[in-house]
Amino acid sequence: MNAPDYRPVPRKFPRVPFERRLYAFAIDFCTVWLGSSFVGTGAVQGFVFVSLWLVLRVVVVDRNAGQSLGMWCMDIKVIALRFRRVPDVYTLGKRELTLGIEAGLAMTGLNLFFFNPFTTLLLISPVVIDCALAYTDEQFNQAVHDRLFDTVMIQTKRGYSLDVRIGRLLAELRQRMQR
Repeated sequence: MNAPDYRPVPRKFPRVPFERRLYAFAIDFCTVWLGSSFVGTGAVQGFVFVSLWLVLRVVVVDRNAGQSLGMWCMDIKVIALRFRRVPDVYTLGKRELTLGIEAGLAMTGLNLFFFNPFTTLLLISPVVIDCALAYTDEQFNQAVHDRLFDTVMIQTKRGYSLDVRIGRLLAELRQRMQR
């Protein structure tokens, strides 16, 4: 006689379009990059970048129902797949430290772009590879950092819908231009 399986059955979550995830990441990345650019260059800037990244993507997400600034702008929320709620601070910290180091390498690469474009490509590649897997995942749209820490990004109605508002504004401008 087999024992019953009490593992939670994965539920279908509202799939987040890849563009929304990309825009949310870009908003958070540019915000943190701008904040760390006032400090200086080199290792100090990298340390400040990762520290600000952890504040924005761990502390703010924990206090703001699973949303950072970029996620709020794009109506996205991070949840733990197993518990179907916002992950605890420890899980968020590990997840975002992984992504923060990749983003810090990308920031360093972008700072070196005019001096050595090849180095820029090498330093940006970890974050590109990590996030490209979210594009190919059909079931939960998970990137490497999501798979490692069993999290998933879902759509939510709580947010600003920046992409929808910009789309409406552009459609209205296009309509006015045609008149």
